[in-house]
Amino acid sequence: MNAARRKQATPPYWGEACEHLMKRDRVMKKLIPQFGELTLESRGDPFTTLARSVVGQQISVKAAQAVWDRFERLMPVMEPAQLLRVKLDDMRAAGLSARKVEYLVDLALHFDNGTLRHDDWHRMDDEAIIKQLVAIRGIGRWTAEMFLIFYLLRPNVLPLDDVGLMKGISTCYFSGDPVSRSDAREVAAAWAPFCSVATWYIWRSLDPVPVAY
Repeated sequence: MNAARRKQATPPYWGEACEHLMKRDRVMKKLIPQFGELTLESRGDPFTTLARSVVGQQISVKAAQAVWDRFERLMPVMEPAQLLRVKLDDMRAAGLSARKVEYLVDLALHFDNGTLRHDDWHRMDDEAIIKQLVAIRGIGRWTAEMFLIFYLLRPNVLPLDDVGLMKGISTCYFSGDPVSRSDAREVAAAWAPFCSVATWYIWRSLDPVPVAY
C-alpha cells in the first residue's frame, strides 16, 4: 500500500467540537481529556473504508482486524481491480463468510465500473450519500454511517444501529440500564452538531484503542 493511501487525516473541526461537547455535556467534560491528542482519522481511501466496514459487520473489532489482516495480504494494493483478481476460495480461507465475499466483490464492481459517483459526495448531504451506498449489496445504514464518519469525516452522524454506541450511552449516562433509540437521541441532542465526535469518544470509553475504517 503506497504512502498516499496510508496517509491519515484528522478532521479540521475536532478542537471546536471538543470545546462544544465539554461545555454542553457532563460526561464529555470528563471523557474527552482522558484521551489527550487521540482523534478520529480518515485513511483517505473510500474503497478501503467501505471494504473494512463490510468485513467488520456483526463481529468484534478484534476479530474484524484479524480477518482484515489476512484479507489484505491477498493483494499487493487494496484496490477494486486487485480484489476482483483474487480467488473466491482464497477470500474464504482468510476468514470471510461466503456472503461477505459476495458483498466485497459487488462493492469492487461498483467502484471498478464507475457506478459510484464519489466525485459528487462532497456536494451531497448525509442522507443522499446513505441512499446511494445502501443500494450496494451488503451495505446497510450502519456501514454507510461508518463511511460518513471515517472517510468523509462528516461531523454530525449518530449511528443508532451501532451496538457500541448504545452500550456506551447505557454505561455512561444510564448506569448500565438498557437504553432505547429515543433515549440515545435525547442524550445526543446536547452533542449536535458534533454527534460523530461524541460517538467516537463513547467508543473510546469502551475501548481506548481507536478504530479506523
